[in-house]
Amino acid sequence: MSLELAKRYSTPVPRYTSYPTAPHFSADVGAAAYRAWLAELKPGTRLSLYSHIPFCDELCWYCGCCTKAVRRYEPVSEYLPSLYAEMEHVAQLLPAEHVVMHNHWGGGSPNILSAEDILKLADLQKRLFHWADDAEFAVEVDPRGLDEDRVAAFARAGVNRVSIGIQDFDPIVQAAINRKQSFEQTQHAVEAFRAHGIHSLNVDLVYGLPYQARSSLQSTLDRVLELRPTRIAAFGYAHLPERLKHQRLIATASLPDSVERFGQASRLARVLTRAGYVRIGLDHFALPDDPLAQGHLARNFQGYTTDAADALIGFGASAIGRLPQGYAQNHPATAEYARRISEDGLATARGIALTDNDRMRAFVIERLMCDLTFPARELRQRFGAQSEEILQEAQALLEADQDQLVESDGEAFRVTDRGRPFVRSIAACFDSYLDNSAARHAPGV
Repeated sequence: MSLELAKRYSTPVPRYTSYPTAPHFSADVGAAAYRAWLAELKPGTRLSLYSHIPFCDELCWYCGCCTKAVRRYEPVSEYLPSLYAEMEHVAQLLPAEHVVMHNHWGGGSPNILSAEDILKLADLQKRLFHWADDAEFAVEVDPRGLDEDRVAAFARAGVNRVSIGIQDFDPIVQAAINRKQSFEQTQHAVEAFRAHGIHSLNVDLVYGLPYQARSSLQSTLDRVLELRPTRIAAFGYAHLPERLKHQRLIATASLPDSVERFGQASRLARVLTRAGYVRIGLDHFALPDDPLAQGHLARNFQGYTTDAADALIGFGASAIGRLPQGYAQNHPATAEYARRISEDGLATARGIALTDNDRMRAFVIERLMCDLTFPARELRQRFGAQSEEILQEAQALLEADQDQLVESDGEAFRVTDRGRPFVRSIAACFDSYLDNSAARHAPGV
């Protein structure tokens, strides 16, 4: 593929884990609106729960998550009562007949919790909410802060999927991002979870990191394949030092250029598909018998998922909820989050109410990101006459496409194999907010 193509489509665009994207949230949506939205959920609503643990033992310089490093356990133990109180308050607002299909703990590093607090949090959630028998319970972990007691606690709590952060095994890259993690530490974590009966294991990799090259990335992939995880996510690093102060510790000159980033992403896809993984959307890979490779795909703040819930309820500082009416995000500062929970029961700081046009564009962008296509018939069935607006935009994009990135058979608009690496840039063509945004995003490649 032309190197010029990689350069041309490296313009920063959103990751589209939501639409509208978070930079367009505003204080117009607060606790009162979110409380009303929760109360309007219908009996039988399928729920996904997300709990944010915004603490790590050490801050990785590449990280874009809302978290902070702590050397003592007190900040964590002081945070948890507010998290419990929010869950109790929300549970009272939900219809009694709801059913939890998916539960996810993220961060930060949820395994910063003590074994006792892991069990206490899981126990509370099981008492407050109604669970499907086959609900997925996923948790993110940092192998460097993991011990046998915590692994056993996660298993006892009912965790059945674990996502293990790796990023890169190269010592030079690890030093440049302040994340020193050996293969042996990671392997020990994998073996420990498997020994406790948890076999659905994801790993996270990142390309575009400082001093990273295709050759070193190949070495990391070789070690990852020894572990044989069920899923692999490979994210492109977003260097946003204007917004994230700790990223200023990474020298811009040490970052690979757009052509090298593209080469790294291409090598990842080539190596993993040859090893038997199915490529999912843009940057996820799964073994053929994993549900991600077999069922309906969705996209949320954790990336690609099989989660088909009607609503996502976010708990904790900075957590985002997605309801049929719109998005609601909690205040990101833990102290302010705790104050609001204490006074009101909710900590909603901003969000956005969805319009019908937002819902239509969200459907198109999600289907492009997940399936690399959207069918005109389904679009018309869902959105009626309004869909002609999107179909006209798709036709204009087809006519302007000089690079053979998109095609249509008259019924479906789809991204070609040539266009797949640039699907975020293609999806951005249907984003009505993007031209009026000053937000910074990750490169499109």
